[in-house]
Amino acid sequence: MKHLAAMFMLMVSLSAAADGELATVDEVLNSLHETASTASFEKYFALYDDSAVFIGTDASEVWSKKEFKAYAKPHFDKGRGWTYLPKDRNIYFSPDKNVAWFDELLDNESLGETRGTGVLVKKAGSWKITQYHLTIPIPNEIADDVAEQIKAIK
Repeated sequence: MKHLAAMFMLMVSLSAAADGELATVDEVLNSLHETASTASFEKYFALYDDSAVFIGTDASEVWSKKEFKAYAKPHFDKGRGWTYLPKDRNIYFSPDKNVAWFDELLDNESLGETRGTGVLVKKAGSWKITQYHLTIPIPNEIADDVAEQIKAIK
Protein backbone atom coordinates (compact mmCIF):
# COMPACT_ATOMS: atom_id res chain seq x y z
CA MET A 1 0.00 0.00 0.00
CA LYS A 2 2.88 2.39 0.81
CA HIS A 3 4.32 1.78 -2.64
CA LEU A 4 0.97 2.52 -4.27
CA ALA A 5 0.65 5.76 -2.30
CA ALA A 6 4.22 6.76 -3.22
CA MET A 7 3.56 6.00 -6.89
CA PHE A 8 0.36 8.06 -6.78
CA MET A 9 2.23 11.01 -5.22
CA LEU A 10 4.93 10.73 -7.90
CA MET A 11 2.28 10.73 -10.64
CA VAL A 12 0.62 13.79 -9.09
CA SER A 13 3.94 15.66 -8.85
CA LEU A 14 4.87 14.71 -12.45
CA SER A 15 1.46 15.87 -13.62
CA ALA A 16 1.88 19.16 -11.77
CA ALA A 17 5.33 19.59 -13.32
CA ALA A 18 3.88 18.95 -16.78
CA ASP A 19 1.09 21.46 -16.11
CA GLY A 20 3.71 23.99 -15.01
CA GLU A 21 5.70 23.46 -18.21
CA LEU A 22 2.52 23.75 -20.25
CA ALA A 23 1.68 27.06 -18.59
CA THR A 24 5.24 28.33 -19.10
CA VAL A 25 5.33 27.45 -22.82
CA ASP A 26 1.86 28.97 -23.24
CA GLU A 27 3.14 32.15 -21.57
CA VAL A 28 6.17 32.31 -23.90
CA LEU A 29 3.90 32.04 -26.96
CA ASN A 30 1.52 34.67 -25.59
CA SER A 31 4.51 36.95 -24.97
CA LEU A 32 5.67 36.37 -28.53
CA HIS A 33 2.40 37.68 -29.91
CA GLU A 34 2.14 40.53 -27.40
CA THR A 35 5.67 41.83 -28.02
CA ALA A 36 5.19 41.57 -31.79
CA SER A 37 1.98 43.56 -31.55
CA THR A 38 3.63 46.29 -29.46
CA ALA A 39 6.77 46.30 -31.63
CA SER A 40 8.99 45.52 -28.62
CA PHE A 41 12.04 44.50 -30.62
CA GLU A 42 14.41 43.41 -27.83
CA LYS A 43 11.74 41.57 -25.83
CA TYR A 44 10.38 39.87 -28.95
CA PHE A 45 13.73 38.53 -30.14
CA ALA A 46 14.80 37.55 -26.61
CA LEU A 47 12.12 34.85 -26.85
CA TYR A 48 13.99 33.18 -29.73
CA ASP A 49 16.97 30.87 -29.37
CA ASP A 50 20.10 32.06 -31.19
CA SER A 51 19.72 29.12 -33.59
CA ALA A 52 16.07 29.95 -34.35
CA VAL A 53 14.52 29.86 -37.80
CA PHE A 54 11.41 31.81 -38.80
CA ILE A 55 9.46 30.47 -41.76
CA GLY A 56 7.00 32.94 -43.27
CA THR A 57 4.00 32.54 -45.55
CA ASP A 58 6.00 33.00 -48.76
CA ALA A 59 8.11 30.03 -49.90
CA SER A 60 11.18 32.31 -50.00
CA GLU A 61 10.85 33.28 -46.32
CA VAL A 62 13.14 30.95 -44.37
CA TRP A 63 15.13 33.25 -42.12
CA SER A 64 17.75 32.76 -39.43
CA LYS A 65 17.24 34.83 -36.30
CA LYS A 66 19.73 37.38 -37.62
CA GLU A 67 17.94 37.63 -40.98
CA PHE A 68 14.53 37.86 -39.34
CA LYS A 69 15.77 40.63 -37.05
CA ALA A 70 16.98 42.56 -40.11
CA TYR A 71 13.52 42.16 -41.69
CA ALA A 72 11.66 43.18 -38.53
CA LYS A 73 13.81 46.08 -37.33
CA PRO A 74 12.57 48.77 -39.77
CA HIS A 75 8.95 47.87 -38.95
CA PHE A 76 9.49 47.79 -35.20
CA ASP A 77 11.52 51.02 -35.30
CA LYS A 78 8.43 52.72 -36.76
CA GLY A 79 6.28 51.20 -34.02
CA ARG A 80 4.65 48.82 -36.47
CA GLY A 81 4.76 45.24 -35.34
CA TRP A 82 2.21 42.65 -36.34
CA THR A 83 -0.83 41.50 -34.44
CA TYR A 84 -1.88 37.86 -34.44
CA LEU A 85 -4.51 36.97 -31.86
CA PRO A 86 -4.39 33.34 -30.69
CA LYS A 87 -7.74 31.60 -30.67
CA ASP A 88 -6.78 27.94 -30.31
CA ARG A 89 -3.49 26.30 -29.32
CA ASN A 90 -2.17 22.78 -28.76
CA ILE A 91 1.16 22.16 -27.01
CA TYR A 92 3.03 18.85 -26.90
CA PHE A 93 6.20 17.73 -25.08
CA SER A 94 9.04 15.29 -25.61
CA PRO A 95 9.26 12.57 -22.94
CA ASP A 96 12.10 14.42 -21.17
CA LYS A 97 10.09 17.70 -21.21
CA ASN A 98 13.00 19.63 -22.80
CA VAL A 99 11.37 20.07 -26.21
CA ALA A 100 7.88 21.37 -26.90
CA TRP A 101 6.06 21.79 -30.18
CA PHE A 102 2.78 23.51 -30.88
CA ASP A 103 0.18 24.46 -33.39
CA GLU A 104 -2.09 27.45 -33.02
CA LEU A 105 -4.84 29.16 -34.97
CA LEU A 106 -4.53 32.93 -35.04
CA ASP A 107 -6.60 35.87 -36.26
CA ASN A 108 -4.91 38.66 -38.20
CA GLU A 109 -6.68 41.76 -39.51
CA SER A 110 -5.28 41.60 -43.04
CA LEU A 111 -4.75 37.85 -43.54
CA GLY A 112 -7.70 36.52 -41.55
CA GLU A 113 -7.17 33.08 -40.06
CA THR A 114 -3.56 31.94 -39.98
CA ARG A 115 -1.74 29.04 -38.37
CA GLY A 116 1.47 29.13 -36.40
CA THR A 117 3.46 26.01 -35.70
CA GLY A 118 6.81 25.66 -34.07
CA VAL A 119 9.28 24.20 -31.64
CA LEU A 120 10.66 25.42 -28.33
CA VAL A 121 13.69 24.07 -26.49
CA LYS A 122 14.41 24.31 -22.80
CA LYS A 123 17.93 25.60 -22.14
CA ALA A 124 19.26 26.53 -18.72
CA GLY A 125 15.71 26.41 -17.35
CA SER A 126 14.21 28.79 -19.95
CA TRP A 127 12.03 28.00 -22.93
CA LYS A 128 13.22 29.50 -26.23
CA ILE A 129 11.56 29.38 -29.63
CA THR A 130 13.81 27.57 -32.06
CA GLN A 131 11.38 27.45 -34.99
CA TYR A 132 8.24 29.38 -35.84
CA HIS A 133 6.28 28.76 -39.03
CA LEU A 134 3.42 31.04 -40.05
CA THR A 135 1.00 29.69 -42.65
CA ILE A 136 -2.32 30.57 -44.18
CA PRO A 137 -4.55 27.50 -43.98
CA ILE A 138 -6.33 26.97 -47.29
CA PRO A 139 -9.80 25.40 -47.18
CA ASN A 140 -9.91 22.21 -49.25
CA GLU A 141 -12.77 23.63 -51.34
CA ILE A 142 -10.45 26.26 -52.87
CA ALA A 143 -7.08 24.48 -52.63
CA ASP A 144 -7.00 23.55 -56.34
CA ASP A 145 -7.73 27.15 -57.37
CA VAL A 146 -5.05 28.53 -55.04
CA ALA A 147 -2.55 25.95 -56.30
CA GLU A 148 -3.28 27.01 -59.90
CA GLN A 149 -2.76 30.68 -58.98
CA ILE A 150 0.60 29.84 -57.39
CA LYS A 151 1.65 27.82 -60.46
CA ALA A 152 0.66 30.74 -62.72
CA ILE A 153 3.07 33.15 -61.01
CA LYS A 154 6.02 30.74 -60.92
